[in-house]
Amino acid sequence: MAYDYFAQLYDELMNDAPYDQWLDFFYRTLNDYQLPSAKVLDIGCGTGELALKLKRDKFDVTGIDLSENMLAMAKEKAEHEKLSFPLFQQDMRELELGSTFDMILIFCDSLNYLETLDDVKQTFQRVYEHLNEGGALLFDVHSLYKIHSIFINHTFAYNDENIAYIWESFPGEEEHSVYHDLTFFTKTGQDLFTRHDETHYQRTFDIETYSFLLKEAGFQCLKVCADFTNDPPTKTSERIFFIAKKNS
Repeated sequence: MAYDYFAQLYDELMNDAPYDQWLDFFYRTLNDYQLPSAKVLDIGCGTGELALKLKRDKFDVTGIDLSENMLAMAKEKAEHEKLSFPLFQQDMRELELGSTFDMILIFCDSLNYLETLDDVKQTFQRVYEHLNEGGALLFDVHSLYKIHSIFINHTFAYNDENIAYIWESFPGEEEHSVYHDLTFFTKTGQDLFTRHDETHYQRTFDIETYSFLLKEAGFQCLKVCADFTNDPPTKTSERIFFIAKKNS
């Protein structure tokens, strides 16, 4: 589902998110593989935090997201900095922009919102068609370990003066999937809080499955690594990164 009320709180709750590490991974990949990067597409751009960093660094960047609320916030933040870049509300499975890019990014586990193998396959195919020859796709996903050992049947909480949440995770209906039940309490007056509830569903697949689907879509998988490093995944890695190049 698209982010609804959560979009209004996203930046505050993601204040410690490792955006600089995603940016560093992007630059490191460019240097390591000498990839073209004049035009960048950020899929699942959310409130535009990473896209803004790229724009400040003079990249020709475009952002897409499924959530209209998230895109509205991205636009507002860009205007505040007197920056401008295209933003589109689109489903990554049905990507249709009429232009191609040198680099396409799907970070912050956005790909985990796809529920089926066909969804992932279709997304890889649409991404491939939107890449220039020699262009690359960079994405990260939750590891199986993170889904089963960190999320499922665990509860997380956050509390400060103006906002609090309870985040409970339960097994999903499909293999390697999870439901995130989020309950937010936001201060709307003196000693008065308003409650909002959302449910998010995520699913992941093993490394071999993602690698197979990339190859099937026409990609060459250059590297699989973990947790913002160049190191191969281990049994307890939490975030798996893929670097895939469009075959010439």
